[in-house]
Amino acid sequence: MEFSDSSKFESKIRTTREKRTKTGGGLFRMFKLLPMLTSGCKMVALLGRPRKSLLADSATTGTLFGYRKGRVSLAIQEDPHRMPIFVIELPMLTSAFQKEMASDIVRLALESETKTHKKKVLEEFVWAVYCNGRKYGYCIRRKQMSDDELHVMQLLRGVSMGAGVLPGQSEKEAAADGELTYMRARFDRVVGSKDSEALYMINPDGATGQELSIFFVRVH
Repeated sequence: MEFSDSSKFESKIRTTREKRTKTGGGLFRMFKLLPMLTSGCKMVALLGRPRKSLLADSATTGTLFGYRKGRVSLAIQEDPHRMPIFVIELPMLTSAFQKEMASDIVRLALESETKTHKKKVLEEFVWAVYCNGRKYGYCIRRKQMSDDELHVMQLLRGVSMGAGVLPGQSEKEAAADGELTYMRARFDRVVGSKDSEALYMINPDGATGQELSIFFVRVH
C-alpha cells in the first residue's frame, strides 16, 4: 500500500512528522490498560461533558469503541459536537485490536478498490481492513449509525480526548458482550491526493510519537 508520491503530499508528511519529536504518550497507554478497568470506572464521568470542546482547533476527532466481546468501530468527526463524517464497524474484535497495541505502534489501513473517482475517498463504502500489515477482512461504511453508535456519540459529545469505559444501553448488553470501551483522540488529517488521506494521532501530553495512524487509500 503506497500513497501518492506527489511532492505536495511528501511535504505535508514531513511537516507532520517534524511535530513528533518524542515517543510515548499517556492516552495510548491508558487505552492499553482497559482490560484491567472495572465497570465502576466510568471515564466519561471523570472527564465530564462540557458544552464546548476541551481543545478548539482544526484537528480531526477520531473515536475507536466497542464491546469487549464485540467488534471495534471507528468514527471520524470534524467536530465532536457534530455527527461523524465517517462511521464503520471494523472486521476485528475489540480484544484483537487491544492485542495489536502491544507493539506500541498501530497502523490501521483501509483500502477501497472502487474504480470511480467521482466520490471523495472517505465517501467510499466497501473497505479492506489491515492492521499492522495483517488483513482482517472487509467492512462497509455506515449510511446510518446504529443505536449503539448513536449512544456512544451522545455520551462523548463535547469530549475532545480520553479513554475508558462507557455505560451500555442496557445491563443485559453489558452482561452478554462485556463492557463498552472507547478511546477518543485528536488527529492531524493529511490529504495526499483524491485517492489518499491519513490521520496521525496527536497525544495530549506533548509526547507526539506516531503511536496510532489511520490510512485511507483508493487503490487502482
